[in-house]
Amino acid sequence: MSYENGAMLEPLSVSLAGLQRAELRLGDPVLVCGAGPIGLITMLCAKAAGACPLVISDIDEGRLKFAKEVYPQVITHKVERLSAEDSAKAIVARFGGIEPSLVLECTGVESSIAAAIWAVKFGGKVFIIGVGKNEIQIPFMRASVREVDLQFQYRYSNTWPRAIRLVENGVIDLSKLVTHRFQLEDALRAFETASDPKTGAIKVQIQSLE
Repeated sequence: MSYENGAMLEPLSVSLAGLQRAELRLGDPVLVCGAGPIGLITMLCAKAAGACPLVISDIDEGRLKFAKEVYPQVITHKVERLSAEDSAKAIVARFGGIEPSLVLECTGVESSIAAAIWAVKFGGKVFIIGVGKNEIQIPFMRASVREVDLQFQYRYSNTWPRAIRLVENGVIDLSKLVTHRFQLEDALRAFETASDPKTGAIKVQIQSLE
């Protein structure tokens, strides 16, 4: 395995732990919230696990375009400034009227979590991978009367062997997610690139090829 793929095993482990605990089943309609590195890898894992249809949402059109390049069959949804209920209606419309049975929430943003709770089907699950504020507000009664399960993740364990097998056998292709590469002497520029949303960076690698 290349050093580059080896470095990507860490974010892949985050997604693998999430899918394992969320219990995604073949044919489940799934929403992935957030098209950042974790969201994109979670999208690839959900695809490999048989999610159908699969929708990914984000506020950034550039990241949604990138998601399409990584997985052309994914349905993208640009998040607009709407109420959680109206956002959920727009999400369900992108599913063709089907309410997702599972939401893999990779942003940790309060409004995204609220929309996910409104969008998921009766008895569905919102699995929160993203890290957010210490306290947030959620539509409690919507979750209660619709019997929505809320589940959370913060750590992973024992995922590396599975992650290595998936990459080595081509089940998960992480190659497109490294968008920028820098030599060791250009490390400062690499960090500046990674921290600037305007660069379109997904994953930035600092490499020493000597």
